[in-house]
Amino acid sequence: MKHPVDVHVGKRIRHRRWVSGTTQQQLADQVGIKFQQIQKYETGMNRVSASRLWDIAHALGVDVAFFFEGLDQADIPADLNGMPSDILSDKEALELLRSYYAIPENQRRRLFDLARVLSDVA
Repeated sequence: MKHPVDVHVGKRIRHRRWVSGTTQQQLADQVGIKFQQIQKYETGMNRVSASRLWDIAHALGVDVAFFFEGLDQADIPADLNGMPSDILSDKEALELLRSYYAIPENQRRRLFDLARVLSDVA
């Protein structure tokens, strides 16, 4: 049986890898393992050791703490706004994030303000 922490950490690895545009093979090469092992980490089938998580964090350019963010809310099905607790597993949401951060900062801020106004009206 998969441990919820291992599943959460795996999802965070997949999220960061996907947002950075890194393939499983590229990450595996940087860490010195086979891509199949990355697949197992991302699904929570295999637990990531502390030293391996350190290497993955370095390869993906984040602190180790990144992989544990949101863990205390991982078992909550939805918040009061109807948002799923695991929005990082939604491919459309990840695409939106990637596109959002590709926009120049001044335009991104204006888009953010527009989205906030539209959500208040809805």
